Amino acid sequence: MEKTDYIYGLRAVIEAIESDKNIDKILVSKDLSGELAKELFAKIKEYGVVSKKVPVEKLNRITMKNHQGAIAFLTPVTYHSLENLVPQLYEEGKSPVIIVLDGLTDTRNFGAIGRTADCAGVDAIVIPRNGSVSVTPDAMKTSAGGLLYVPVCRERDTLSAVRFLKDNGYKIVGATEKGARNYTEVDYTVPVAIVMGCEETGISDAVLRQCDDLAAIPILGKIGSLNVSVAAGVMMYETVRQRGL
Repeated sequence: MEKTDYIYGLRAVIEAIESDKNIDKILVSKDLSGELAKELFAKIKEYGVVSKKVPVEKLNRITMKNHQGAIAFLTPVTYHSLENLVPQLYEEGKSPVIIVLDGLTDTRNFGAIGRTADCAGVDAIVIPRNGSVSVTPDAMKTSAGGLLYVPVCRERDTLSAVRFLKDNGYKIVGATEKGARNYTEVDYTVPVAIVMGCEETGISDAVLRQCDDLAAIPILGKIGSLNVSVAAGVMMYETVRQRGL
């Protein structure tokens, strides 16, 4: 890992938060205590930064320099918010297409989706803050730079993001083998949010219940499902086809 990928030390991490550095996540030692540690935890809460408590040995494996129990990892992009982006897309006269990733965990799949999203003219990708992929240098590399061009919104959780989109006029389409309709039978010409599930368990039940349509991609062979990045590509390009682009 390159030095520029992270910042270490309590004061340096606090200053990074306050100066709006593009922070992906912060790892803090489980044993961290003291006044400066309290200040760090307060800033993490105030700014809504993703953080995780880990054994100090994990921090030592990242750097043996004086990290003081805190390392902040930087992201190559600035995350957007749906609250700001949704009205902006409507003001631009678009019928937007947004990809929602419900708990995706594989960085390479995320990068591949980002690459296809840029090629297909997708307007944004939504990821949750916790238990999910994020825009790391590895994801950026796999996307061939696509994640630089497609806005990524990092929201509190998938369910609230989907509800927000639904309340703002988006049709919610879940890509799932549980779908009763062939994916080509669903209308993608309206403002649409296409939900892709995590690699192991698919779309969560709570998010499935919010979907207006459940779209299934036919599986004709012996393997039960497509790779999620491939499935996402199929869905995105069906949208391109229907819109005559």
